[in-house]
Amino acid sequence: MYLCSVNNLTRSAKACALQRWTKRAYSNIRLVYKHSFSRSVKFRLYSTHHKPVRIGCASGFWGDTATAVPQLIHGGKLDFLVFDYLSEITMSLLTAAKTKMPNMGYAPDFVLAAISPFIKHISQKGIRVVSNAGGMNPLACASAIQEVVQKAGLDLKVAVVTGDDLMPQKDSLSLLRMADVEEKKPLPKTVHSMNAYLGAVPIKRCLDLGADIVVTGRCVDSAVVLGPLMHSFGWEQSDFDLLAAGSLAGHLIECGAQVTGGIFTDWHKVPDWDNMGFPVVECLADGSFTLSKPPKTGGLVSFGTVAEQLVYEIADPQRYLLPDVSCDFSQVTITEIPGVDGGAVRVGGAKGSPPSCDYKVCATYMDGFRATAVCPVGGPRAAEKARRTAESIIKRTRRIFRQMGLDDYSGVNIQVLGAEDTYGPHASNSGLREAVLWMAVHHKQKKALEFFSREVAPAGTGMAPGLTGIVGGRPRVSPVLKPFFFLYPKTELKVNIYLNGELVETFREADSSLSEWRVPSHLPEENVYKPTDLPTGPHSYRLEDLAYTRSGDKGDSANIGVIARHPLYFPYLKKFLTADVVEKYFQHLVKKDEMGFPSVTRYELPGICGLNFVLHNSLGGGGVASLRSDPQGKAYGQMLLDYSLTGLPDLTSLVD
Repeated sequence: MYLCSVNNLTRSAKACALQRWTKRAYSNIRLVYKHSFSRSVKFRLYSTHHKPVRIGCASGFWGDTATAVPQLIHGGKLDFLVFDYLSEITMSLLTAAKTKMPNMGYAPDFVLAAISPFIKHISQKGIRVVSNAGGMNPLACASAIQEVVQKAGLDLKVAVVTGDDLMPQKDSLSLLRMADVEEKKPLPKTVHSMNAYLGAVPIKRCLDLGADIVVTGRCVDSAVVLGPLMHSFGWEQSDFDLLAAGSLAGHLIECGAQVTGGIFTDWHKVPDWDNMGFPVVECLADGSFTLSKPPKTGGLVSFGTVAEQLVYEIADPQRYLLPDVSCDFSQVTITEIPGVDGGAVRVGGAKGSPPSCDYKVCATYMDGFRATAVCPVGGPRAAEKARRTAESIIKRTRRIFRQMGLDDYSGVNIQVLGAEDTYGPHASNSGLREAVLWMAVHHKQKKALEFFSREVAPAGTGMAPGLTGIVGGRPRVSPVLKPFFFLYPKTELKVNIYLNGELVETFREADSSLSEWRVPSHLPEENVYKPTDLPTGPHSYRLEDLAYTRSGDKGDSANIGVIARHPLYFPYLKKFLTADVVEKYFQHLVKKDEMGFPSVTRYELPGICGLNFVLHNSLGGGGVASLRSDPQGKAYGQMLLDYSLTGLPDLTSLVD
């Protein structure tokens, strides 16, 4: 249980003084909680005649475990089973797949592994399915699902949402408004795909029309949950607080096991990874919901696991922008429910306001080619041998390029995994006897990287001893599809809905934004507690002692969420873990802004005693464009755990 208590403090004079100060400080923090709760109660009287709706998520990405589906079908007591398959990287892969085979471009796992083996059980239990597995080709995905339904002898309605693909409008697009900066840029000439992030309304319409299975292309991840809730409870597009609550439920479970103990900071406390439980939300018409997992499954649902997922891949928590609603998650609270097998939490406090009048669009464009060689190296001075091997291969191939009249590499990244290269100045290991060489290169011409690919294996006989092989064989040369994000007016995009292969509805989104409605970009001053007179002391703590962390990516930016393990630690985190501190800690990985803007921005989430740091231009291009071994910043939160906060009092005396 995440308790807000200052009882049972050590009774020494020093501890008592610290206790008195902490009670004063903590009373200010509690005011924020109370204010949030009183606001969230307003919509709890919205409706009580609807029964709860249970939604389980069986996939957090393309390639997730097939064991989630039977677990949720038989143990989740579900009304809806949802799947989230898409990311920017996945869309790049599906674009390439459709280019090679026009009838592909969707996630085949959804058809073959998730639906086909279990379609009769899904039908018998009356579970309705929503998935964005359609990717670049939702009609082909739905056609494959219909074949499965027919072979099973069932009569199910399969609906499809299209309209997210903007490639037909390519020639009419000139200067485009960027999604993240106030400027306009032309569409790249080598654009390969363009997909708008649709919202939940088309999914709701499919369900309103009686669909048993809904397949979409690109939509925001949380829409696969919000759509069923809008359908079930009759929520209107103007019920912004309710839409924010439903979007929060979707945001928390969209990555599957990441909210039930997966990648949790305290991973050693999470049992039975082999039987990992997948998340289920039980939602009420007033927007309140609980989050749990099926009984007798592994994993853990707790304040920490859910709070970590709340901060995953977000920026400003007060402006989490979705097609249906602009969400404010800063005052969200998470309360553990005692006595539930595997754990459960109650979540509330999300607020909503009108969305933008634009869709966010992710385009991909061709930007040369890449190849990656991964080679284990053993024996004394393994790291030194690996580094010299990589440098020699690059030197040799550059000489070949000059002889062949080819340009130099446009990017080279050499890392020795095990030597803590990613840690930069914070690395601590030395004298390795085992290491892994990571060597990734980028070039505008495929021919150049084919030379590189052939020159890696000769290192096994002509360079360092102990190079044991090339993981995966000769490096494969593949095209680089870089993302390009821009805005597109909602009123100009036509959404189509198909039912069992026939077009049944076409509509355009109305302009739902309200020009007079302004969403604050920061917490109001009166609601922000600012530590000024914090006691000091001789103690030092690793961040892991005081907080949970989780990191994620958006394009070339990473975010690191930091959540206090106890509310009494929060003032110290706010004072000592500043944006400047985090920027300095990761300066070796961050590309400085040419205009001199800060590379790190910090936001606050008082509801969970959390901070969120956005590290701009910190992923070497991000996704498939990055040559790094961690192109999505997955380890950034773990790296920050080693940061030491100094000059603190004895914080252990505050917590029983």
